Amino acid sequence: MYSAKFWVEHLGLQPHLEGGFYRQTYVSSELIAQPHLPPRFDGPRTFSTAIYFLLEHPDFSAFHRLKSDEVWHFYSGAPLTLWLISPQGTLSSLSLGPDPSKGHRFQATVPAGCWLAASLDTPGSYALVGCTMAPGFEFADLELAQRGALVQQFPQHRPLIERLTR
Repeated sequence: MYSAKFWVEHLGLQPHLEGGFYRQTYVSSELIAQPHLPPRFDGPRTFSTAIYFLLEHPDFSAFHRLKSDEVWHFYSGAPLTLWLISPQGTLSSLSLGPDPSKGHRFQATVPAGCWLAASLDTPGSYALVGCTMAPGFEFADLELAQRGALVQQFPQHRPLIERLTR
């Protein structure tokens, strides 16, 4: 198995503001006009975007939410836990990874508006995944959680929120 450093260098990944490393690999050449999008979007969006994303323990992808559905794809490394808090406050988790017999999935979809964080359990491990969005990703559509505000909204999940926010 290759190292995280190999993938960062080989794929030309850069630090991501939510944690981990990424590189955009696809941006649709066509746009959806704003009048044809839900009101939560403030302008036109590309049809779709895709990225590579690498997370290395002990780093984590901090709680954030997006305006589009996001499909995660597992490529290499150790199992990655996705933590989701629905708008109603329901906490769920799922594991992306290489072994379906252990409950790992190769793909998972995070609904728009859901709070999401990702972490690895095994020291020294990494996960290389991909994320695809439609409508396409724009940084204007990314909201990083503010720890205090998220704890106030969902106090029942305080320990996890405190662990997976910056």
